[in-house]
Amino acid sequence: MRSEELERFNSLKALIVGDVMIDAYTKGVVERMSPEAPVPIVNLKERFDRLGGAANVALNLKALGAEPIVCSIIGDDESGKKLIQLMKDHGLEVSGLVSSNRRRTTVKHRILDGFRQLLRIDEEDTFDLTYVEESILTFMVKKTIEEHSVDVVVLQDYNKGVLTEALIKSIIALCQERSIPVVVDPKKKNFFAYRGATLFKPNAKELREGLGVSVETLEELQAAMLKLQERIDSRHLMVTLSDKGVMMLHRGEFHHLPAHPREIVDVSGAGDTVLSVAALAVALGYAPETIAQLSNIAGGLVCEQMGVVPIDRKRFAEEVKRICHE
Repeated sequence: MRSEELERFNSLKALIVGDVMIDAYTKGVVERMSPEAPVPIVNLKERFDRLGGAANVALNLKALGAEPIVCSIIGDDESGKKLIQLMKDHGLEVSGLVSSNRRRTTVKHRILDGFRQLLRIDEEDTFDLTYVEESILTFMVKKTIEEHSVDVVVLQDYNKGVLTEALIKSIIALCQERSIPVVVDPKKKNFFAYRGATLFKPNAKELREGLGVSVETLEELQAAMLKLQERIDSRHLMVTLSDKGVMMLHRGEFHHLPAHPREIVDVSGAGDTVLSVAALAVALGYAPETIAQLSNIAGGLVCEQMGVVPIDRKRFAEEVKRICHE
């Protein structure tokens, strides 16, 4: 794999469907405990917001050179307006976002002492879309696919209710009719609804909970992956293993890519980055081992930075060149 091959990402259009959100940070320094309760006092230094969930996937895809388009349902609230403005600030298309007055825009508030997270407060609704909302989003997805000649569809599920079972199945069927690859980052709910996806990417915890089996040893992991592959019938099954790298299964053959040594600061958003790189690699028809290798490198890189951040394309290309021994 030559780093110059990453230039091919520039020609791709990707549709992302799933849960978009804001990652909000309150950062300060703790120097003493409160006299009112046994809790730390955070001396505020800064507040900032970042795009999260499916919106962070879009940000990663854009950083990699592709053209991302997001379709999702957000709240008709101040946080929804802020999310739209954040996307515009980053040059992301917002025409696929639909506002609803019956749900809140998801916001994850993190309280930090330097790089250490003290507390997280989630503001969200997690119930499924209504039939009307689901129908509107299905229409938006179909319209986007037809008008933009989409090369790959990414389903990023955070179990906030956007990716309903019916919507998942209709999108996969739509893509199969048009020979468009579908790449999935699942959560426990609707875990088996993604049958027929091109690449299915759970982490080890999601694999264990989805199947109800142990995945502690290599033998258990591979047995679980074979069992899951049989149930979801995906072309590629890639399981992220945190500090142990990734394991790819394709046509009965396993490819294990160990993690590269990193100074881990924050793992938030790493799954979004892995999914983004995997989606573009799948769209270009790269070999299973190459898909896993690129995804593994990308996921490790973003863990070296604080908070949810997109990948740095230049640094990614340098790491691909170094690790692949060009």
